[in-house]
Amino acid sequence: MPLRTILPLLLVLVGRTFAAPSPTVIDGVAYQVVRAAPRAVSILWVDKRGVPLRTFPAAARYLLDEGTPAETLMNGGIFEPGGLPSGLLIQDGTEWRPVNRKIGDGNFFLQPNGIFLLGTAGAAIIPTDDHPMTGMDIRCAVQSGPLLLRAGSIHPQLSKDSGSRLHRNGVGVDKSGAVVLVITDPTSPKLPNLHEFAQLFLRLDCTDALFLDGIISQMRSGPDLSTPSPSFGSIIAVTKQ
Repeated sequence: MPLRTILPLLLVLVGRTFAAPSPTVIDGVAYQVVRAAPRAVSILWVDKRGVPLRTFPAAARYLLDEGTPAETLMNGGIFEPGGLPSGLLIQDGTEWRPVNRKIGDGNFFLQPNGIFLLGTAGAAIIPTDDHPMTGMDIRCAVQSGPLLLRAGSIHPQLSKDSGSRLHRNGVGVDKSGAVVLVITDPTSPKLPNLHEFAQLFLRLDCTDALFLDGIISQMRSGPDLSTPSPSFGSIIAVTKQ
């Protein structure tokens, strides 16, 4: 087994999170990558009163009050005006937004799209058509699109020759079951198209991966969590364990 496969497996087995972003350069594109055990990952949208959190500082304060301080935060799936998630959103076992099976334009509706979920069986990324899963109690979930990888295969509609090279973020699940959060570094001299972004997750030993969002995307850790951020919909958090 290659070392790059063994390392994330060991991180999960020993129960540590190691949530600090790791700079990674692949094919001239700079990325920030975080691997985390599924139990250290959560998906946020609202506070205890049902009010959308929207920003990283608000999410960090919420998690601190809950006794689970954040190590890293990254915006989640595509959302509508006012921060309304475009599809399924489950937080702490409560379904706040239903699954969206509509037909439309844009990345979210590029079929198949998918759902990133966390539950009793760990982490998974599934096609929207496979929801709800049987035999798994879902703790958190967010829907977005397109589904970059499914069982190791790249989405058939993503073109190798696409000239759409943009700032992007996404989430994958690797062969050991760890959650892999990825965002292009905003200082990167080169940016990927969606096919190259999907290939990145293959290079990171992921079998399944989901596109989350584009130009507005951010990932923050440490002291940067308390500085002002743009307003998002859902937020993916890696917490201290």
